[in-house]
Amino acid sequence: MHALEKILARAAGVKEVRAGEIVNAKVDLAEVNDLYLQVIKSFYEMGGKKVWDPNKVAFVLDHYAPAPTIKSAANQKVMREFVWEQGIPHLFDINAGVCHQVMPEAGLVWPGMVLVATDSHTTTHGAFGAFGTGVGATDLATILISGELWFRVPEVIKVELEGKMQPGTMAKDVVMHLLAHIGTDGAVYKAIEYTGPVVEAMSVAERMVICNMAVEMGAKTTYIHPDDTTLAYIRKYCDRDFDILETDPDYQYSAVYTFDISQLEPQVALPHSVDRVVPISEAPEVEVDQVFIGTCTGGRVEDIAAAAKILAGKKVHPKTRLIVIPASQEVLLESMKLGYIQALIEAGATLSTPGCGPCLGAHEGVLAPGEVCVTASNRNFPGRMGSTEASIYLASPATAAATALTGKLTDPRTVWEEGGEV
Repeated sequence: MHALEKILARAAGVKEVRAGEIVNAKVDLAEVNDLYLQVIKSFYEMGGKKVWDPNKVAFVLDHYAPAPTIKSAANQKVMREFVWEQGIPHLFDINAGVCHQVMPEAGLVWPGMVLVATDSHTTTHGAFGAFGTGVGATDLATILISGELWFRVPEVIKVELEGKMQPGTMAKDVVMHLLAHIGTDGAVYKAIEYTGPVVEAMSVAERMVICNMAVEMGAKTTYIHPDDTTLAYIRKYCDRDFDILETDPDYQYSAVYTFDISQLEPQVALPHSVDRVVPISEAPEVEVDQVFIGTCTGGRVEDIAAAAKILAGKKVHPKTRLIVIPASQEVLLESMKLGYIQALIEAGATLSTPGCGPCLGAHEGVLAPGEVCVTASNRNFPGRMGSTEASIYLASPATAAATALTGKLTDPRTVWEEGGEV
């Protein structure tokens, strides 16, 4: 069995599972974000009175942080009251940040667990060796009542990343390159395991990026085998015991892809699809109205550092807005301590509350008709960040920062100081 199959087998209380089987598995953590008031409604409609285990439930108010409308404020009010009534200890309010960042920082994520959340980018947690996946409101309500959910055991695709990342490229460039080749439907309801020397050299933050955007290929979940890098991060926050499950040596993957990224240059996903990816050298030279650096894909300390190294001592182009939103309060504080936030604000950036911000087109920087945005977030579909008549280009935080500097889509390698390196 694959390690992911062993995770599901253990959670289902059976000796083994195989791809395609349906299993009923116990959930180690269920997370609800503030888009999904329907979870609470469904909970009561199903006859729910008390959640099965308050310690295994988290609510994160991140998509509307702080609330921009009366309706979103009312939704958050109901969620807070539900959390207090149910005795749930894990409430991450509007100051906390994006769920996929704050849950690991709170010590709630570890190898071998089953994590289910009302967010498609829950695949992020494969970076920790967890089985993480997103579900809808009804499924999550079922978990709140029973602590269990059915899963179809996914086939597993292995993605081997060979070579070495070059200066100027980031994890975002790597995963967009994979999207260009695998496509948005190349891994539908399958798992993606990332391996190879490039993955081994990546930080936890970089691993979270490539796991995060696996869902854009259709993946149900992801997996990176926990190593010393993983364990050092987890032990910083989490003091519980856990097992690291090994994939059997004779396990047969449904497909194996190998990519050598030694010559990979910065990538750009053109409007309006995440797999419409080209190297920066082939991208159109478009004038840009807004640049966004943040979210569960591009808002960690390393991302903010890359932007600060490019923009420190300089000024954002006068016709371009730069919005920076740290992925969590911890990221914000660390970035402040290191001087990155001050450098970006002095350069002309607008700093907003940790959370999702304009990524979903809710607030804190939505786009007007006809505007062009270069963003370090994860989706560029029409209307994703505001008007359906806006154009969204996906890029790395470094490319986004370089673009903010020049006012047009720009290769970050052309604006570094001598000896500078992202």
